[in-house]
Amino acid sequence: MVILGDDAQRVKDRDAQSHNIAAARAVSEAVRSTLGPKGMDKMLVSSMGDVTVTNDGVTILQEMDIDNPTAEMIIEVAETQEDEAGDGTTTAVAIAGELLKKAEDLIEQDIHPTAVIRGFNMASEQARAEIDEISTGVDTTDEELLRKVAETSMTGKGAELNKELLSQLIVDAVGAVTVESDDGENIVDLDYVNIETQTGSSAGASELLDGAVISKDPVHPDMPSDVEDADILLIDEPVEVDEADVDTQLSVDSPDQLQQFLDKEEAQLKEKVEQIVDSGANVVFCQKGIDDMAQHYLAKEGILAARRVKKSDIGFLKELTGARIVSNLDTANEADLGSASIRRDDDDELFYVEGDNEASHGVTLLLRGSTEHVADELERGLTDALDVVSQTVADGRVLAGGGAIEVELASRLRDYADSVSGREQLAVEAFADSIELIPRVLAENAGIDPIDTLVDLRSAHEDGDANAGLNVFGGDIEDTFEGGVVEPAHAKEQALASASEAANLVLKIDDIISAGDLSTEGEEDGGPGGAPGGMGGMGGMGGMGGAM
Repeated sequence: MVILGDDAQRVKDRDAQSHNIAAARAVSEAVRSTLGPKGMDKMLVSSMGDVTVTNDGVTILQEMDIDNPTAEMIIEVAETQEDEAGDGTTTAVAIAGELLKKAEDLIEQDIHPTAVIRGFNMASEQARAEIDEISTGVDTTDEELLRKVAETSMTGKGAELNKELLSQLIVDAVGAVTVESDDGENIVDLDYVNIETQTGSSAGASELLDGAVISKDPVHPDMPSDVEDADILLIDEPVEVDEADVDTQLSVDSPDQLQQFLDKEEAQLKEKVEQIVDSGANVVFCQKGIDDMAQHYLAKEGILAARRVKKSDIGFLKELTGARIVSNLDTANEADLGSASIRRDDDDELFYVEGDNEASHGVTLLLRGSTEHVADELERGLTDALDVVSQTVADGRVLAGGGAIEVELASRLRDYADSVSGREQLAVEAFADSIELIPRVLAENAGIDPIDTLVDLRSAHEDGDANAGLNVFGGDIEDTFEGGVVEPAHAKEQALASASEAANLVLKIDDIISAGDLSTEGEEDGGPGGAPGGMGGMGGMGGMGGAM
């Protein structure tokens, strides 16, 4: 009985599992070489010709032209890790790929996927419990330790050369937006931290500013550039003549009729400006356009105005100044205004907006780079570091980096496996082996023998040194916590949880039914099941080869 359409394809059982595992592992292996301080960068060229140079895992995966549902599941791991922890995306994806590799070996030994899934779940829960026990509680006012967390996150990225300065900026920014709740917990509101980039200077010229930075010019040369104690109006509607319908036609029989029409437009613009004046505002930031005639009238009133301000900047100014965003000037009044001081830096062509009320505590990281690519990568690196430090302040737990936590967890999981009965024990041991991928890849990317490194690390941990990790710069095994390689415990917990859940989701699939072509490029004769290694998204991950 035929129940599928003519174009449908189906892959079942072991072939389906092999196909999915191969696609997921391809994604994992695409980012492995970027891991760690010695990781390499990827150049990603979009179909429009835009170039991105980065070693940020989630950026690489989002920019790659991937057309495979299984591969997209693994990309979701990176996105979840980025949203929840801010860093560790490459770690999460790499572990997910290694878990699937180990799972495939177990399936080939006739261990049922459900037993593997149960074992992985048990190992993941135990690993997270062990992380909580191994982790070190921190005094969130310890700036030196927080700087180490920031430096660890930035090392290997574009921010590394100036990491001492930049890590201090990160710590100061987080401190500026941290408040203590009634129950004594720290709450970090990163909505009050804005990041702006400027090209033309080195990263060492970056600075932290109290307030907002708006990269705009006054719309009219006669407008003031500096305003103390400004009353600020934020607008997300254009200060322009109301547009007519697309199919509207205007018939003019005489010059007087044309003049009447122009006079009416001018009166509309003048009315809009009068509404702004009546509100009491002397500074206007408009998300949309401002007509040339309106610019003239605003300048005559001595009002500073900037147009086409980014939506994100308008939102940040709302938080900083206490203003309300006005969508209809007919309703604008004094209650909608915010307060701040405005000053202009003509060299950088920036407005500095400094809040002057007690509720204002917004800050801006002004990052400088020699080129646009450098500045963009610097922004990605500092965004991750900002998230990591804020998570550390909120969570209050840190771990030794350099592969130390992975080797310690693997050792404890092997001990735990002895208490697990059934075939799940093999899955727990496979989980332990999988997380040791991290120190192996760190060593590989640094040009150090990974086998010798792993042997030395295991030996150090057996001797009771739970913080023994790899110094990738010298190749030595040392106490990485003392060496300043510090990672947040929350990011590691999230990476293990995301990786195991993604691997289990892939392992649970035993049947692929596609309404169209499965992109079986390079497939051998014999139908969809004939060559599982060449299946599906391996050919469908078209942009990968050109992206790396």
